[in-house]
Amino acid sequence: MSFEVVIGLETHAQLSTASKIFSGASTEFGAAPNTQASAVDIALPGVLPVLNRGAVERAIRFGLAVGGTINKRSVFARKNYFYPDLPKGYQISQYEIPVVQGGSITIQAKDGEKTVHLTRAHLEEDAGKSLHEYGTQLSQGVTGIDLNRAGTPLLEIVSEPEMSSSDEAIAYARALHALVRWIDICDGNMQEGSFRCDANVSVRRPGAPLGTRCEIKNLNSFRFMQEAIDYEVRRQIALIEEGGTVVQETRLFDPDKRETRSMRTKEDAQDYRYFPDPDLPPLVIAEDWIERVKAEMPELPAAMKARFERTYALPSHDATMLTQSREMAGYFEEAVRAFGGEAKTVANWMLGELAAALNRSEIDIADVPVGPKPLAGLLQRIGDGTISGKIAKEVFDAMWAGEGAADAIIAKKGLTQISDVHILEKIVDDVIAANPAIVAEFRAGREKAFNSLVGKVMAASKGKANPAQVNAILRKKLEK
Repeated sequence: MSFEVVIGLETHAQLSTASKIFSGASTEFGAAPNTQASAVDIALPGVLPVLNRGAVERAIRFGLAVGGTINKRSVFARKNYFYPDLPKGYQISQYEIPVVQGGSITIQAKDGEKTVHLTRAHLEEDAGKSLHEYGTQLSQGVTGIDLNRAGTPLLEIVSEPEMSSSDEAIAYARALHALVRWIDICDGNMQEGSFRCDANVSVRRPGAPLGTRCEIKNLNSFRFMQEAIDYEVRRQIALIEEGGTVVQETRLFDPDKRETRSMRTKEDAQDYRYFPDPDLPPLVIAEDWIERVKAEMPELPAAMKARFERTYALPSHDATMLTQSREMAGYFEEAVRAFGGEAKTVANWMLGELAAALNRSEIDIADVPVGPKPLAGLLQRIGDGTISGKIAKEVFDAMWAGEGAADAIIAKKGLTQISDVHILEKIVDDVIAANPAIVAEFRAGREKAFNSLVGKVMAASKGKANPAQVNAILRKKLEK
């Protein structure tokens, strides 16, 4: 019998504040172990937490972006558990009343758009980090504790269990990743742990109640997330079909073996003994604070996509791709302004040559070596007939390699397109004279022979001949 897959994601987005959520210690990544852990972070006796206003504003921004309810009053709670990298013996989080409730993320699923609803988004502090790797800082068999991350502000975003495949889970994670970067609340750096996902996975027979879920912790790449979910689905189905029972537990993903393995029995809420933190008063968010944050919000991706379709007459696919990030969208609009021609031409080059070059170089558009104005300059040379589209790709590669602007490269390499009719006619005549067999094929009705002759003319001109003129002159001469 078939099985249905049910997936929900819990995502920890590290908020982009300069200091921690309850102390003034730095959140900068890469410092030497335990050099960014203040007295508050390491829980020295007598210290008190003070809430970071910037963290709250970023949570409000997220709530507005997903259409959630921002609670005017929310409460911080102590989540009690004992682990070496948790100095206080509890984590300050939110439980019964989070800062944001509800909201949704729209994803592109296999059958079209799908809305994934959010349960909540709450503020909390991160724990420290246990280091088990044997190396220069640790002796063999020794575990080190780095408390630099302790107290780092997190927004935990919890989805409803509404995804039914690893593809949908990845689409949701990517959309959420793009959104938190778009509204500038998280840098999204998965390698540094700024954006981490826990996947809750269960399977069930069609129509049956929800199955027992297992949580896969700390997935910090989209590829690993997909592999982990797919493996866990196969594991649970095989277990049930063999007559076994899925146990609620927390699991880790081993990327080398491409499998999940048991970490610990999954705790329930009562195991954490939540209670309101007596050192922190309720968080009260006034309406005018929400309105101030709303006034500073950037145009959101969905609104910008609709505007691109309306203003620039772009197809839905192009508009979607160009609004994957604010950097991409900003590049597009600046290039369109500088180009002065059709926006679709800019979109085609960005989603074609530019995207391919970014992939080859494995860089983000924020680090692109060919800016929007230089790209517009190249497109203007195509538009005014100075170079052909084929030569333009050669010029673009030279620009990418740092050889200068389009005009300088065209002049230096002598790439100006040949549009002089007399010169083109001479080249066409020579090609016709040198290829009587292909000419005979064309006159016998084989249209492919014409394309072959065009290719030979372009080769004879070293790619500089104006393609449209070549086609017209060649056809005129052949049909005489």
